[in-house]
Amino acid sequence: MATRKKVVNENEDEGNVEILQKKTTPRKNLSESYNKFKTYHGKQYTGMQIGRGHHWHYDQGDWKETKITPDLWEVSYAVTKRRAGRAPENSGVPVGTSYQWYILAHQNVTKLNANDYSTELTGLKFKLAHKRADKNKWSAKAPTQRKHLIEFLRSIIEQLEKEPIPLQFEHEGVTYKGDAIPIAETCAEGVCYEAEVTLNDENIGIIRCTKSGWKLDRADPALAEKIGNEIFLHFE
Repeated sequence: MATRKKVVNENEDEGNVEILQKKTTPRKNLSESYNKFKTYHGKQYTGMQIGRGHHWHYDQGDWKETKITPDLWEVSYAVTKRRAGRAPENSGVPVGTSYQWYILAHQNVTKLNANDYSTELTGLKFKLAHKRADKNKWSAKAPTQRKHLIEFLRSIIEQLEKEPIPLQFEHEGVTYKGDAIPIAETCAEGVCYEAEVTLNDENIGIIRCTKSGWKLDRADPALAEKIGNEIFLHFE
């Protein structure tokens, strides 16, 4: 509904009155969009829409690791994560809801001095089960969780065994050569919209195609666009 407001211009005759039209639009209820049922490849779900994301800040965490073989380590990590913004009012699951995720990721680490290392983690996380706040059991029993995890890992192996998308280009005087491994769940009609990227033998994360262009976390936007263009050229 529009409202009308009279404004008198004091520098003109009193009879010269400007009528300003101020349009008001009803505020969108974000919680309704968040909580409504949606479908993805025939599977029904609720919560955040596919393609959108969260931004979290992690408190000072506790990371422990034990060496098992020359190349294999056992790790454990505990921390509180805090939303960078604010959740829409009345959206999301009730307090007390729990989740079990399996994380498959690359960790890039550089030693800065005797006691400090820079670290970046990029990869995928797969939901194994959840437990509602008002219930005392998980949505899937342990054997079912293992079955789903096996299926997930097999799909990852199949992706790794396929021929990757070759990448080779120059950016700001540097020659880049590498490949991109499409994430199968993001492929439709012969085109894939997300891929894990390796350049000059270094994993630099997962690139994704959005409405506003190609995005690669913590990477130069111009570099992300060049990688994305190479990927799209592969599918033409």
